[in-house]
Amino acid sequence: MSATPSRAEREFLAAQPLGRLATVDTLGRPHVVPVGFTYNEVTNTIDIGGFNMSSTAKFRHVRERGVAAFVVDEVLEPWRPRGIEIRGRAEALESAADADTGLIRLHLDRVRSWGEGLAPASDDGR
Repeated sequence: MSATPSRAEREFLAAQPLGRLATVDTLGRPHVVPVGFTYNEVTNTIDIGGFNMSSTAKFRHVRERGVAAFVVDEVLEPWRPRGIEIRGRAEALESAADADTGLIRLHLDRVRSWGEGLAPASDDGR
């Protein structure tokens, strides 16, 4: 199953420099880290690269478990939180055309957004 973000969700992702990637180690313990990312419209994935990516715990967890979750959020003034949660199958790519040190590619199986401009008022409790 694949989910595609709405235009508003894609614009929100493009405007954000940082997200939080959640992975699970082999003992079932969660691991959450801030990461830079891009939304890849061609593959409909969240692509996460970085310095020495293939040597990180998050890369190892994705390679071992094949799943991840991802959140991007912000708070508008005065207190109007909004964001996107993505869950899906994840790949740990040792080499990719756009990353020399490894790439985590998260396939969008579930996309859920909340808050102003991202979800209809009836969906987010406003």
